[in-house]
Amino acid sequence: MTHKEKWLTFAPAGLLTIGLGACLIQWASDKKRNRASTTEWVSAGTAALVVFNAGLSLFGRGVAEGVLYDLKEKPREMDFYNVPRM
Repeated sequence: MTHKEKWLTFAPAGLLTIGLGACLIQWASDKKRNRASTTEWVSAGTAALVVFNAGLSLFGRGVAEGVLYDLKEKPREMDFYNVPRM
């Protein structure tokens, strides 16, 4: 896979996973608000935070791949050394 393909895969997957994790955090806090057992809402909250942090990791990887794409693969329109001299 090229850096561009990785960037276009990881960044959207990270955003979706972050959104899912945020929804799960709300779900876990709703369990606590509705007086579910401590074990139930703590385990739900832990799982939600794992999903949320996985999303942050995926998105961060996507950003890194985007930077690598810009540095290595993207054709340069105007490079300092390729400027015609008069």
